[in-house]
Amino acid sequence: MKDVLTFRLYTRVARLGSFSAAARECGLAQSQVSRMIAELEAGLGARLLTRTTRAVMPTEAGLEFLSRMEPILAAIDDAENSVRETGELRGVLRLAMPSTMAIRVVMPRLSAFTERHPLLRLEVMLDDRWQDMIREAVDVGIRVGSLPDSAGTARLIGTMHRVVAAAPAYLARHGTPVLPEDIALHRVVGGPAGSQASSWQFERDGERASIDLQPHVATNDTAGALAAAVAGLGIVSTTSWACRAEIDNGALVHVLPDWKMAELPVHAYFPMGRTTRLAGRAFVDFIAAELAKAPLDFIAAG
Repeated sequence: MKDVLTFRLYTRVARLGSFSAAARECGLAQSQVSRMIAELEAGLGARLLTRTTRAVMPTEAGLEFLSRMEPILAAIDDAENSVRETGELRGVLRLAMPSTMAIRVVMPRLSAFTERHPLLRLEVMLDDRWQDMIREAVDVGIRVGSLPDSAGTARLIGTMHRVVAAAPAYLARHGTPVLPEDIALHRVVGGPAGSQASSWQFERDGERASIDLQPHVATNDTAGALAAAVAGLGIVSTTSWACRAEIDNGALVHVLPDWKMAELPVHAYFPMGRTTRLAGRAFVDFIAAELAKAPLDFIAAG
């Protein structure tokens, strides 16, 4: 059991980048954690961590050890959780999702899950880009849009409406598009939901339109794209949930509200496939049920 504790301490130090943070999390003295990691390195005959006055970083050997050890510790957690009669989950659950979705959609709905599993610690990585989830030891990734080819598995949990919006001041200066082709004459803000394709697709009463676009301002972050649109830098395409606050407070207004855009799929992605932890699957079941209760912004999968 001492070895398992030492291994857990190492993974926490490596992930947190701090001996003191890992010590606080585990309820140990920093000196004790440092000594146990030093004994681990001595026993392995390898330097796992690079220590500086500003940070603690895994060495190449440390990264390799981390990638192999975390699945083993997760399997131990799962074995314990599977026989725990209370159904209470423990351990660390690592999640990855777009920042705006996490802040505006997922985080406000998490309290019931954390209250149900108070001993389960959540680590939420916020990034609109597709990460190397295996290397980052992510248990579940929530992704909007198409998924790249990967060895993991995915579960469709619903779809989200996509809309076009702009700041009132921008429209007052440049005019309001009446037809989809009018957008080609405007400045466009490209973001994760709006710049994945080189064109925007519209449909109304069986009529279809495809508009080729070249963003004048582009960003890989939804919040950044919304900020650019609010500042009057151009027209943006995003999900309706992402811009709801800006629509409600008048910072943005819908453009071409009678035209529909293709809905974006929302997947729960499991990097480890069938070996995904019980906690990861429990989280997905929970968030899928919560999102199914959401307003018309979200359409639950059948």
